[in-house]
Amino acid sequence: MAELTYRSAVAHGIAQEMRRDPSLVMLGEDIGPAGGVFKTTVGLWDEFGPDRVRDTPISEQAILGAAMGAAMTGIPVVAEIMFSDFLPVCFDILSNEIAKTRYMSNGQLAVPLVVRCANGSGVRFGAQHSQSLENWCMMVPGLKVVAPSTPVDMVGLMAAAIRDPDPVVLFEHKSLMASKGEVPDGEVLDTLGTARTVRPGTDVTIVALALMVPRALEAAEILAQQGISAEVIDLRSLVPLDMASILESVQRTSRLVTVEENPRLCGWGAEVASIVAHEGFWDLDGPVLRVTTPHVPLPAADVLEDEAVPSVDRIVDTIRANWDYDAAPAEPK
Repeated sequence: MAELTYRSAVAHGIAQEMRRDPSLVMLGEDIGPAGGVFKTTVGLWDEFGPDRVRDTPISEQAILGAAMGAAMTGIPVVAEIMFSDFLPVCFDILSNEIAKTRYMSNGQLAVPLVVRCANGSGVRFGAQHSQSLENWCMMVPGLKVVAPSTPVDMVGLMAAAIRDPDPVVLFEHKSLMASKGEVPDGEVLDTLGTARTVRPGTDVTIVALALMVPRALEAAEILAQQGISAEVIDLRSLVPLDMASILESVQRTSRLVTVEENPRLCGWGAEVASIVAHEGFWDLDGPVLRVTTPHVPLPAADVLEDEAVPSVDRIVDTIRANWDYDAAPAEPK
């Protein structure tokens, strides 16, 4: 068992798979000797060399175009798009080509490709370098989408994504890079499409993703001191979406709150809320609540960004307000 940072877990997971499969290659800007702009690929160029860890020009279209071509010939590829904010530059290739190749070739071609992106807020990079765009990819048939919140999940889900025969977009949260966690020795392999209950509870279910998971856990601790037992589910994967775990939890708690870093309109929590309203309506004792970023560009100013992105206090206040309303005794007639 070793303690790794989130950023070193990225390199650890990729290295595990590159040792296992000598055909696996990487493409991206400054991923070689520089070790990546977030230092998530440190050591890979030294161990595997420039033929397998290839620095590219500053062209997202070229990166994904080359990665797709290699993957279609059977070469598994890990391609880095430095910021998820740059996905729109190459979204035609990602959504119209990579995601649809298996379907349009009638299963004759696969695209074993992992697209890695730094994602999310918290580092004061402003409106064009701080977005959470996982819900953009979630809507595209043919793409799988994962967003680990811990080092061990990063290693295990990275391995699962690389071994998957279809394209996977893996979001690495910038504000989690320095966080630490235990990772088992030896091979670590997880399963795509599986959520994890990271804190059991009986009164309310909180579903969160990536950076929102530690904030949900902190909120659950505060709520416990106020007599509310919150269960926290780390969604981990948006496609496939593990609704079975969420519905099972709601059957026990009868309340659901989603905590989403993405803007409110069309966020992943809206899909979760819709499915629960349809399939678990009679288990609910109150409305599904969503704690989100408002539908605004993220500010660069620290106080404004902190106000926009869901905080521990906002999670607690949202649940507390709804709880007080539900728990209030009826007025005597």
